[in-house]
Amino acid sequence: MTSISAPATQDQHAFTHEAREAVYQAIFKRRDVRGQFLPKPVPDEVLSRVLTAAHHAPSVGFMQPWNFLVVKSDVVKRRVHDAFEVAHKQAAQMFEGDKRATYQTLKLEGIVESPVGICITCDRARTGPVVIGRTHIPTMDLYSSVCAVQNLWLAARAEGLGVGWVSIFNETALQDALAIPRHITPIAYLCVGYVSHFKDKPELETAGWLPRLPIQDVLYFDSWGQRDDQQALVVHLQREEALAVACGANPPLANADSLC
Repeated sequence: MTSISAPATQDQHAFTHEAREAVYQAIFKRRDVRGQFLPKPVPDEVLSRVLTAAHHAPSVGFMQPWNFLVVKSDVVKRRVHDAFEVAHKQAAQMFEGDKRATYQTLKLEGIVESPVGICITCDRARTGPVVIGRTHIPTMDLYSSVCAVQNLWLAARAEGLGVGWVSIFNETALQDALAIPRHITPIAYLCVGYVSHFKDKPELETAGWLPRLPIQDVLYFDSWGQRDDQQALVVHLQREEALAVACGANPPLANADSLC
């Protein structure tokens, strides 16, 4: 898409126009997939590319705290699903009124249906107790593993694979289902596979659970809470947000300035 317009003189390190468009397309067309998985197997060469992309995520102190646990066994998937079901029922009781009713109608996982499950974990002791960049914010290693999740997700979308992040688990139950040691932190259980289609919008947005926030409402300048809607940047951001939504649509809006 041409939402991020190239300057008159493009920086020598910038990607080509087509490559840049592909990056933004992957970002804006990514979806959390729950119910559209197909039984088609994921070839090892495709899965290898996706996992390699995840392994090349940034990490604090270059500690690379992640492991990737690939799940294809139906028996193991069923154990993971059983752990989800327990937490899912508990979660429903945490909402009230219409929210609870809506929650109970949502499809929130594809654990059994997806051909592959991938659990990304964080070994917080991997390179010892003192890590460059983690000396004052100890959770930076967890955030590093989340970067691996995002790398995998975008690479998977570029490959035509759907990914669904299942987070409704009691942590110890997921550890038990996958024989993960207690000192290893599960970060994400991802359902991965080819899909019948990708939805135009995030499912929770479509279901009316929450709207997408206008980007200018989450933007401050120089100090927390300081807004300035007269800034030229705000005008550009509003335009880019509209184009991002158009890019994510399938098919894109007819009047969108987009290659998606």
